[in-house]
Amino acid sequence: MFDIRKIQEQVIYGAVKSMSNDETAGEIVYGKGEAAKTEDNPTWVKSTMKRLENKFDKQSVNQIRMHCQCGYGMDEKLALVKELVKSSSNMEELGNLDKAKAAGLFCSNGELYLKFPFCPCPMLAEVDRLDTDTWCQCTTGYSKVLFEEAFKCKVDVELLKSIKMGDEICLMKIIPQGHIW
Repeated sequence: MFDIRKIQEQVIYGAVKSMSNDETAGEIVYGKGEAAKTEDNPTWVKSTMKRLENKFDKQSVNQIRMHCQCGYGMDEKLALVKELVKSSSNMEELGNLDKAKAAGLFCSNGELYLKFPFCPCPMLAEVDRLDTDTWCQCTTGYSKVLFEEAFKCKVDVELLKSIKMGDEICLMKIIPQGHIW
C-alpha cells in the first residue's frame, strides 16, 4: 500500500540527516521521545515543520525541504515538459502551447510560471492552513529537478503563492540559468 506519510518521514529524515546527523533527523521527524509518531497527518506536518524551523536557519530549511520532494509522477511530467521544449523555440512559444497551459505553465514577459488551482500535495489534503511556506518548499525542489532535466541547465524555482498559505492558487516562477534552445 502507498503510504505517503512513511515516504515523507523517510525523505525528510534523509534530508535533515545530510545536513546534520541521525539524532537531529529523528527529533525533527518523530519528535522528542518519538511522540510525533502518534500525531495525525495535519498535526505531524505542522509540528515537524516547526521543529525544523526551530533547528535550522531559513536558507537551510528551504534547502532541506527542496530535497524532500517525493518524485511522484516525475517520468510523466518530464516527458511532457521535454515535448513542450521540443515543440517550441523560446519561452513565449512554450508558454502559449495548449498542452503547456493545460499543465499550468504560462509565460509572462518572457518568464515562465507554473500554477495549480489546487494544492497538489497529498500530505496537505487535510491541512486547513499552514503558518509558513516551509512545507511547500518541497514542490520547488520537485520543479527544480523536473525543469533542470527537461531544460538541460540549472534552474532556480521561486515559490510565489501557496493555497495552504491562504492564496487563491499555488504559483512558482521557473528561472532557467542557461540556454534551453
